Amino acid sequence: MTKSSPLILIVEDEDSIRLTIRDYLKQKGYNVIVASDGVGALKQLLDHDVNLIVTDYRMDLLGGDYWIRFLQKYCTDKKIIITSGFLQPNIPIPFKVLYKPFDYTELETIIDQEIKS
Repeated sequence: MTKSSPLILIVEDEDSIRLTIRDYLKQKGYNVIVASDGVGALKQLLDHDVNLIVTDYRMDLLGGDYWIRFLQKYCTDKKIIITSGFLQPNIPIPFKVLYKPFDYTELETIIDQEIKS
């Protein structure tokens, strides 16, 4: 089974985290594109047929609650995983949340689960 068929969009404003996640997932055989904020993510979503979004919650440009609301309203056909070092478990988010810091193998496991569901 090849993992390269679904397209994953990584949205993360921290360059080192975004590029490390991209490189890790590509090395594992995933097809990955990136954006550094919600605005860049909108461009990627318009240009590519994205299947799964792994996105930071807190970003300067189009992040936080407005980003979550956008994803909830306009990306209903996509699997979404939120990453955050800001959110607390008692804050309701309508998507799977992976709290920072996390292990990349944990992210890969959640991606596999989301792709298969």
